[in-house]
Amino acid sequence: MRRYLWGRAWQSALTLLLATVVVFIGVRALPGDPALALAGEDRSPEALVAIRQKYGLDQSVLVQFWTFLGNAVRGDLGTSIRTGQPVRDMLATALPVTVELSLIAIVIATLLGVGAGVVAAVRRGRPAEWVANAFALLGLSVPHFWLGLVAILYLSVATGLFPASGFVPLGDGVVDNLYHLVLPALILGTGLAAVIMRQTRSSMLDALSTDFVRTAEAKGLKPRVVVTRHALRNSLIVVVTIVGLQLGGLISGAVVTEQIFGLPGFGKLTIDAVFQRDYPVIQAVVLVTATSYIVINFVVDLLYSVIDPRVRVSGEAA
Repeated sequence: MRRYLWGRAWQSALTLLLATVVVFIGVRALPGDPALALAGEDRSPEALVAIRQKYGLDQSVLVQFWTFLGNAVRGDLGTSIRTGQPVRDMLATALPVTVELSLIAIVIATLLGVGAGVVAAVRRGRPAEWVANAFALLGLSVPHFWLGLVAILYLSVATGLFPASGFVPLGDGVVDNLYHLVLPALILGTGLAAVIMRQTRSSMLDALSTDFVRTAEAKGLKPRVVVTRHALRNSLIVVVTIVGLQLGGLISGAVVTEQIFGLPGFGKLTIDAVFQRDYPVIQAVVLVTATSYIVINFVVDLLYSVIDPRVRVSGEAA
């Protein structure tokens, strides 16, 4: 166990380092000069030189990278070129909004996807399966931005069931906080719910045709027990893998949803940083996203042995 954890930790650290290099180089490849954007109307040579010296833009890319990497290890992500605020403080404000939105979207998508997948597998060839497949195809085909606009039009403007925009911090009231996040989370989780539904249905069909399920049925166990305790449990590894991988994707993919619903999360922070060539903020956002992917994948690997005891931590079948 300890050997496995050390191995995965080194792999994760190496992956994070490579991701940092790619992000750093990619940000520098963006067209435009942040010094020009920051100087505004005062674009005198003296002002540009002073700005580049202040933010280290006059140094070589290699020096800038080592400076950024050393500061990041100490938790210092730099200062925003656009606002002059510490990037760590800006992330501390925006990240909780995106994380909460993504977690709620994951919960909604998992409940809808697993439920619809189980029904589609158990009711194979019946109208329930056709309806579940139709909704899954709809969730995969319709873009989030269009679905979000339609939801605002009919569920917010026309009926007033949900607010069209805005955000209430969790500390100001749990009910109001969830009230403002349920609709964006539902829109964000539609695509994931469709993927979970399709994979759950496929895994359930394979599990229902195995010998141990037939044995459970032959023993006279109730259909509900056979489905939940035997077939569904052996299908959860696929679901956990998808949910783990998609959680990191939702954090980065929430940009469009947050912009549509006016949420002060990673979406607004990222778009403003890109337009203003705010290198420190862009690097920090992508670095946090990459770190979330790595950590979540590590946790998912450990969960395999919890869900299915036949799977050892080393990755070998028992």
